[in-house]
Amino acid sequence: MIASRIMDIEVRRDDNKRDIKSYVLRSNTLDDKDKEILEKYGENHLLFFDDIDKIDSSSVFSNSNPLVMEIGFGMGDSTLKIAMMNESVNYIALDVYLDGVIKLLKNTAEYDVKNLKIMRFNAVDVLNYKVSDDSVDGFHIFFPDPWMKKRHHKRRLMNPSFIELLAKKLKKGGYIYFVSDWEEYADEVLDLMSRNESLVNPYAGFAPPVKWRPSTKFEKKGLEKDHVIKEIWFEKK
Repeated sequence: MIASRIMDIEVRRDDNKRDIKSYVLRSNTLDDKDKEILEKYGENHLLFFDDIDKIDSSSVFSNSNPLVMEIGFGMGDSTLKIAMMNESVNYIALDVYLDGVIKLLKNTAEYDVKNLKIMRFNAVDVLNYKVSDDSVDGFHIFFPDPWMKKRHHKRRLMNPSFIELLAKKLKKGGYIYFVSDWEEYADEVLDLMSRNESLVNPYAGFAPPVKWRPSTKFEKKGLEKDHVIKEIWFEKK
């Protein structure tokens, strides 16, 4: 059953040690309504790690359209809108949080969005094992957890090794689009990406707002708290 398969979200290391994760699961249970949604829509709109050899447009969408991957989509509101506005682009949305996966799955099915697939799995494992180098046209990373306390900074998703992994998977000319409302984290990411020799920043520093990215409830809450929205856009040389 799909409801049981979706609970596995990472590759187990042979030595049984656990790598530092950028997420902590606070809820990992399904009620009857969630299970009904998964069983009704999952076959057509979910991807499962063990079922896939390599992720690309041809194998997943049966076409040759550009492929963009979103890492950490929250509740998926902007993910869905972006996919619906760009039907000639294929989108794969990755996240580990069940509430967001269930909501985006339901909306994707009800709006009959054919260029969007959802995957509940650790993004680092997906990129390492299921995505070929030089194969992705773009990565979207919107408002990842800033892990505000200094002792938790090691959990931040955007670190040198992860940025290098993203760069390896990008096609030449492909992009990484990062957005945060936590200014110190955004400054750190801008510096880290600037240090990667495979990437180039077409702007002097932070990018101007990208008009096609819809705002989210989370973003609006940040603005209400006087947070500054920082956007970063880098491309592969």
